[in-house]
Amino acid sequence: MASFIVPRKTHFGPGAISELANLTGKKATVVIGCGSIKKNGGLDRIMGHLEAAGFETQLIEGVESDPTIQTAQAGAKQMLEFGPDLIVGIGGGSPIDAAKAMWLFYEYPDFTFEQAAVPFSLPELRKKAHFVAISTTSGTGTEVTSFSVISDRESGIKYPIADYNLTPDVAIVDTDLSASLTPQLVAHTGMDAMTHAIEAYVSNVANEFTDALAIKAIEMIDKYLRSSYAGEKEAGCKMHIAQNLAGMSFSNAILGIVHSMAHKSGRILSVPHGCANAIYLPHVISYNAPEAADRFAEIADRLGLAGTTAEEKTSALVAYIEELNKSLDIPATLKEFGVAESLFTENLDRMTEGAVQDPCTGTNPRTIDNAEMRKLFEVAYYGK
Repeated sequence: MASFIVPRKTHFGPGAISELANLTGKKATVVIGCGSIKKNGGLDRIMGHLEAAGFETQLIEGVESDPTIQTAQAGAKQMLEFGPDLIVGIGGGSPIDAAKAMWLFYEYPDFTFEQAAVPFSLPELRKKAHFVAISTTSGTGTEVTSFSVISDRESGIKYPIADYNLTPDVAIVDTDLSASLTPQLVAHTGMDAMTHAIEAYVSNVANEFTDALAIKAIEMIDKYLRSSYAGEKEAGCKMHIAQNLAGMSFSNAILGIVHSMAHKSGRILSVPHGCANAIYLPHVISYNAPEAADRFAEIADRLGLAGTTAEEKTSALVAYIEELNKSLDIPATLKEFGVAESLFTENLDRMTEGAVQDPCTGTNPRTIDNAEMRKLFEVAYYGK
């Protein structure tokens, strides 16, 4: 038997944050990043809607990119002192992922990170609070997913906490909030969303529900990402919806080794998550082709790519991703990005071992060992 789990409610479109005024409760903790939501006035509007609903509010701010265990635990301590019955995570993947982890440790203060890192083993949440996620970037899909990616400050490795308990109760996809993204952030988050959709479509636990969402997301990203990168507002709004569809898909179909590699290398090499995904994606498609060529061919067909055989269509898809990256000014290799060779080689073994052991590797369509994973990293660094 399979399951399909998404938030009970997803509000989307211009002005969707006004739905906050219809929530019920007494105390709300709001978690944000480093302040852009404050600068553009979005936080004031969100707080206003919560206050209109009768909530006393607490603000936890300053969540860093790649949030750490320490950040999650510190936030949970603040929540324990305040006692919210609603938690609102706002931002891109980092603040929302941090808020999810804070929620877990708020409800279970004695729970350890080692316990949390065991996939799909969390205790029941919602004993103390419900969770609302408001996305402000167009890539992570975390507002509708069962994932929270948290970093270990000491090792520099990212660990995905995965459990359907973490799926938000309410997702708000307000297209007004994504209007101020920089072109680089549009590119990186857009390719993150494309990677989510492609990996979900070829996952070994994909199903008809996840396929429909993934393929629609791929079509929308193909149609709107370049225009959004060029600054077209309507295209940006469409990308905000597309990334949400991709998020619903991968939350249920899980992902593959593109994400395994990005999780275990991004923080170490200081490569933004979406950029790392974009660099790894064409190489992983080629690696997975022996087991997933027919699925990649279906994607190629929906994109109108050339080819008569599944192998030819898969090659066309690889070329398409490489050209898409180029059009978004994303480097073709880690070396071109600027990662020092010494940093790469010094960390290659632990990145390799970590990626093979990452939870996302289990749903990749083709199995992989350390030797093959090492080769993938090397190709992504030096090029073909």
